[in-house]
Amino acid sequence: MTEPRLAALVPMRHNSERVVGKNWRAFAGRPLYHRIVESLLACPAVSEVVIDTDSPAILEDAARVFPSVTLLTRPEHLRDGATPMNDVLLNTTAQVPADFYLQTHSTNPLLTPATIGRAVEAFLAVWPERDSLFSVTRLFTRLWDGEGRPVNHDPAVLLRTQDLPPVYEENSNLYIFSGEGLRRRRNRLGERPMLFEIPREEAWDIDKELDFSVAEFLYLNRQKGVHTP
Repeated sequence: MTEPRLAALVPMRHNSERVVGKNWRAFAGRPLYHRIVESLLACPAVSEVVIDTDSPAILEDAARVFPSVTLLTRPEHLRDGATPMNDVLLNTTAQVPADFYLQTHSTNPLLTPATIGRAVEAFLAVWPERDSLFSVTRLFTRLWDGEGRPVNHDPAVLLRTQDLPPVYEENSNLYIFSGEGLRRRRNRLGERPMLFEIPREEAWDIDKELDFSVAEFLYLNRQKGVHTP
């Protein structure tokens, strides 16, 4: 059986609101986006890596550092920060033919080639019973809704947090989907998505300034072989 063609998509904007210039800002000595691109290129399951961006700086740098990566200039009408990601993906997938697509972010620098490969393998093993995949982090904490009602625990039964029923956070690290499903639903999540768990120390997503500092700390410790519990 022929291996399916899987294109990895990395959408990036030049400007960001909460962490200025985060996509191309220096992270452990190199632009942040280099880390995820390197992980994708090192994963045998990925057939093609695609950067979609409105950033002249990223386009110029990526063309020089990553000549095998496909570069797409994002059209003007999709550059606003409020533009839904699904609209960006519809534009990108229309230009990049593939059997399946994997979408991640430059803000996931701790994601490893091994984890990416496991996610692809897990998804292909359950396709088409599951029509998409998204990555999650298991939460070991007591959760409450805005009305002060318990979500995942009984306050009268004080279980240890590690014994609570599992609750998962969508961590924005990985999404896998088909082009047909994206076009039909206009959503990267299908009707029967699979949850793929990633350890918290690898699933860090840079959304705020503190996230940047923590992710860089974890990355440098990992490079030194230091385990951070």
